[in-house]
Amino acid sequence: QVTLVESGGGSVQPGGTLRLSCIASGYSYLWTYMAWFRQPPGKEREGVAGFSRAARTTYSSDSVQGRFTISYDDSKNTMYLQMDNLKPEDTAMYYCAGDLLYGYNWDDLDHYNHWGQGTQVTVSS
Repeated sequence: QVTLVESGGGSVQPGGTLRLSCIASGYSYLWTYMAWFRQPPGKEREGVAGFSRAARTTYSSDSVQGRFTISYDDSKNTMYLQMDNLKPEDTAMYYCAGDLLYGYNWDDLDHYNHWGQGTQVTVSS
């Protein structure tokens, strides 16, 4: 049984900070890619940041580059998303995803096999 469980969402003011966590269980140690996605109200889901476990390489979207940092702790099977200088446009449901099919880009949401249930992030004054 493979599961992804996110936590760490909440409500913050603009300029604030949050750290999301995603705990992976099952055979997640075999996955080559994991990523964070988000879905703002009324909009499509989009890639936020990705992580190649084999290459130890990170990726991020232009909208969050320089503000969000993705990381992974092998000892805890946990992926993190450190979010700094949050903006109202960052408001969304955030999801972690794992087990990307071979040959696809990190932000290709249609080709991840496993998803978490999501955690809400609200940025408002």
